Amino acid sequence: MASLICGSVAYDTIMTFEGRFREHILPDQIHMLNVSFLVPGMRREFGGCAGNIAYTLKLLGGDPLVMATVGADAEPYLQYLRQLGIPTTYIRTLPDTFTAQAMITTDLDNNQITAFHPGAMSQSQLSSVQEAMQGDTRPALGIVAPDSREGMLHHARQFAEADVPFIFDLGQAMPLFNGDDLRQFVELASYVTVNDYEAQVLLSRTGWSHEDVAAQVRAFIVTHGEHGASIHADGRKYAIPAVPAERVVDPTGCGDAFRGGLLYGIEHGLDWETTGRLASLMGSLKIAHQGPQNHKPSRDEIRDRFQAAFGFHYA
Repeated sequence: MASLICGSVAYDTIMTFEGRFREHILPDQIHMLNVSFLVPGMRREFGGCAGNIAYTLKLLGGDPLVMATVGADAEPYLQYLRQLGIPTTYIRTLPDTFTAQAMITTDLDNNQITAFHPGAMSQSQLSSVQEAMQGDTRPALGIVAPDSREGMLHHARQFAEADVPFIFDLGQAMPLFNGDDLRQFVELASYVTVNDYEAQVLLSRTGWSHEDVAAQVRAFIVTHGEHGASIHADGRKYAIPAVPAERVVDPTGCGDAFRGGLLYGIEHGLDWETTGRLASLMGSLKIAHQGPQNHKPSRDEIRDRFQAAFGFHYA
């Protein structure tokens, strides 16, 4: 079963400032701010929600299809995806634009200054779910992950029109939508997944309760970081435990890794307790590595870690 993953494909440029921003930014002078930071440490990562989710789903043996818009500088990323066995058929390249890019500078106190250029992502509505419906591999499941406002609305409606069940993932796109938008997403979606802060925003803006959201979808999944997750489905609440990480290195992309696990569990008809635990494990494996796509466990290693954490096999 293929899953169509609609969302961003981006480059993350991460720089390290070997000092503290507070020693160089004077509070009484911010009206005329002009500072420069020497960043001897720099790395460039493949990122974006769609790319990250597809990466983890592929690790598990799933069949991800990515739908995104990228710029003329995307060829290294596209080649990398093909090497992983992830098709780029539905990734549209827009000439005269850049691929979405986040430029992040971190100081010694882990404070961050980030500049984000959406680039080609701003036109993600140019891609159509119908394209994938007419392809050789018709997806039976989808996810609308953070992307441009118009792209997310567009793809949610198209999944619903094509009668393809999909996950709505609010994520960093939270500021883009009002209560009416969010109610529409929930009404169209088959599953909704958010972290605990996003859940409070969703409920506040819609005026709904957890029970109201859960009643309209097959499952309402809320992650709680190191405290695991909650899945509201089948008229009950499943408490999903967290998997202790071998080490905590970088949380970037942990939510996307969790969603890759969700897609795999739904694809394979696993029960919610097993699906949630697998998603939790994938987030734990990711956090032990820098960057969103540098965890590389084999499928056997994933199965062994799942067995060790929970005492049974997921497949």
